[in-house]
Amino acid sequence: MVGQVHVIGGGLAGSEAAWQLASAGVPVVLHEMRPVRRTEAHQTDALAELVCSNSFRSDEWATNAVGLLHEEMRRAGSLILAAADRHKLPAGGALAVDRDGFAGEVTQALESHPLVSILREEVGALPPADWDSVIVATGPLTSPALAQAVQALTGEAELAFFDAIAPIVHRDSIDMDICWLQSRYDKVGPGGGSADYVNCPLDKAHYDAFVEALLTAEKAAFKEWEGSTPYFEGCLPIEVMAERGRETLCYGPMKPVGLTNPHRPGVRPYAVVQLRQDNALGTLWNMVGFQTKLKHGEQARIFRMIPGLEQAEFARLGGLHRNTFLNSPVLLYQDLRLKADPRLRFAGQITGVEGYVESAGIGLIAGRFAAADRLGKSVSHPPSTTALGALLHHITAGHLSGGEGGMRSFQPMNVNFGLFPLLPAGEPARAKGERGGKTLARKHALAGRALADLDRWLARPASVAAE
Repeated sequence: MVGQVHVIGGGLAGSEAAWQLASAGVPVVLHEMRPVRRTEAHQTDALAELVCSNSFRSDEWATNAVGLLHEEMRRAGSLILAAADRHKLPAGGALAVDRDGFAGEVTQALESHPLVSILREEVGALPPADWDSVIVATGPLTSPALAQAVQALTGEAELAFFDAIAPIVHRDSIDMDICWLQSRYDKVGPGGGSADYVNCPLDKAHYDAFVEALLTAEKAAFKEWEGSTPYFEGCLPIEVMAERGRETLCYGPMKPVGLTNPHRPGVRPYAVVQLRQDNALGTLWNMVGFQTKLKHGEQARIFRMIPGLEQAEFARLGGLHRNTFLNSPVLLYQDLRLKADPRLRFAGQITGVEGYVESAGIGLIAGRFAAADRLGKSVSHPPSTTALGALLHHITAGHLSGGEGGMRSFQPMNVNFGLFPLLPAGEPARAKGERGGKTLARKHALAGRALADLDRWLARPASVAAE
């Protein structure tokens, strides 16, 4: 009889790891601390609840690394991508989902699988010795007790950074006499539409007043023990971006490019705030790139300065939560086992990947690795030429040395083509007459190579040794 594997954490990574194990015929015990212990960010008891954005970002595999990761996970039998595809919402070129329908489907799939047992309990310390195969996928909201236990085991001084949440607005409180529906460059996304975002235009005066309000607003105070915790650079609060320069926002989340205001077609906005559909009914829309640590009263006041949002009603205001991650290049083997205690594997955001899909992707790999071990088969790593393999290599082996045996500061990373090995023959030639053709050709070539290598990896007999 095949021994069971314990998975701690029922988020995206833990749910995906449990699904991969059960799909391989390995019994799983999935431990989820909600509702026994609540977190600062979760609203429900569902597995794989999305606590920040409802977007899985770009779904275009040929030109975008996260879209490529989507496609690789689909081919590898991902539960997370299957549920996302069935609950997708209009979002231009992005894959956005109805968060309740998505989490409900993941929960139902795992609850109904005969090889999966779900225990609603907190694992507040290192697992007992008789748990000889464990995947720790506790994510950004790891319970303090477990985080402290891992910290003591590894000797690491710090395991955390801050992540932020964007507000959600009721659709019927947006003034569409001022705003309009359009995707950037009218791009058609997986939902089939080219007008998937609400756009709020700001002229120079509106923009300057908005930035000034951000800079002078009252922010949520840090607790004493949080003061030295850094932000994740890929998810900065909007007021922190504004502090880096008054024009930062109009070149970032508020850039006006690729959009035409039908109410004033001859006038280009100085900046644009975009909102993306957040639920299947289309009644809730989240403010894209507007994660924040402003106090709630300040958020309502300042965000209602945006043209079209003067009467905005907020279903949820923004917030800040602490995120936990390991110094993975130092602490983990390439098969995601902890060097200090190899019966423990880690998966998801706690390993130092950032983003929903990246977290689930590492969960997929960890589940496959643990299943191979349980079934007495050799572990085969995904090729580093694939998105899955590139992420794995980055967090376990791809970090730069800081000299004299030290390691440079390790920060969470989204998947991107910069993590992929160079093409053997160098950069592809630029397509004739195509703007940005050289870059596009390189991305097409990297993506094509990745999928070909992934298909070969997935087709290998399970006994083939790791690379």
